[in-house]
Amino acid sequence: MTLLNFEMKRNRIALAVWTAAIALLLTICLLIFPDMKDQVNELNTAFSSMGGFTEAFGMDRLNFGELMGFYGLECGNILGIGGAFFAAYLGITSLADEEKNHTAEYLFTHPVSRRRIVFEKLVRILLQIIILNAVCILTAFIVTAAIGEEFQMKEFLLLHLAYFLLQAEIGAVCFCISAFLRRSGIGIGLGMAAILYFLNIIANITEDAEWLKYITPFGYAEAADIITDVRIDPVLAAIGCTVTLAGIAVAFFQYCRKDIY
Repeated sequence: MTLLNFEMKRNRIALAVWTAAIALLLTICLLIFPDMKDQVNELNTAFSSMGGFTEAFGMDRLNFGELMGFYGLECGNILGIGGAFFAAYLGITSLADEEKNHTAEYLFTHPVSRRRIVFEKLVRILLQIIILNAVCILTAFIVTAAIGEEFQMKEFLLLHLAYFLLQAEIGAVCFCISAFLRRSGIGIGLGMAAILYFLNIIANITEDAEWLKYITPFGYAEAADIITDVRIDPVLAAIGCTVTLAGIAVAFFQYCRKDIY
């Protein structure tokens, strides 16, 4: 696992920055919850009158006076968007950077197969996503204990499981795209994550566009659905897992046969 150790060290600063930024935003949101709770009637009334904007973010189904409702909307968006961008960044730079930085020639002179290289880079992506989520979960527990609140544990864990699956799917798709690139594709990865997020918003606004939820992983990571139904949509999650596995398989196939120069 020499390559894995090297990859983890090389990307430790990016991991630390992204994790610290998301954890800090989660902390700030949770710290203001006690003040927001005192204004719950005014907030619910204000949000209920915002029409399509309310439906786009699931505000019509979440109660701001409850910790899970507040966490699902405010903190969920932070972790969902921030985590998706981080996963996209990890995936899109993983394989393409070896050619961009002209380090592939040196790497392939060592007695290690391309399959092993792809595998260890993939493991690094998953490990860093796990670390990000673990730190965020720990931060949420610490802050809620400090403000004297308590999560509904089943909904909390389901929500974070959905975000992990979302990040894994976006990371796998970007990892697949990275296998086809010869230059940096950070813009492609971050742009794709942003597009998928806005596709879910469009699906929430109009029933005619609900089919978009079968395309975007944000469809099964919708906080309002998970907290209200106390489950992750099995069909959408199954599609997401299939896309994740397909992305990984295509990345292995493409990179192992790719003419690298």
